Amino acid sequence: MTIAGHRPERVAEEIRHEVMLMLAGELKDPRLSTAMNVTEVRISPDLRTVHVYVEVLGTDSEREATLKGLTGASGFIRHELVERLQLRRAPEIFFIPDRSEEYGHHIDDLLKKTKEHGEA
Repeated sequence: MTIAGHRPERVAEEIRHEVMLMLAGELKDPRLSTAMNVTEVRISPDLRTVHVYVEVLGTDSEREATLKGLTGASGFIRHELVERLQLRRAPEIFFIPDRSEEYGHHIDDLLKKTKEHGEA
């Protein structure tokens, strides 16, 4: 256990929950109408920076527009997090696209192809 204990982990989970609520309908930016899911939140031990991993469904242009919308809304999200979680400082928020599920499907497809070629 670190000196700070498990606080960053608990705060990260609370941030994940609150950001998901905001994305579910509180943010009115039309760029954020694409289906998305917050897969993970990582926060620095000093609680100053937050990396929010977001899985966005849609085309590449829709993903790009959604990430720009999230970046544009980050000021509002920071303010809301301070209010809702009663944080002393507003953490800097970075939205990062999470393509791990796509990558997993790609690996599965490659494994299926190698298995098919091995049996032939």
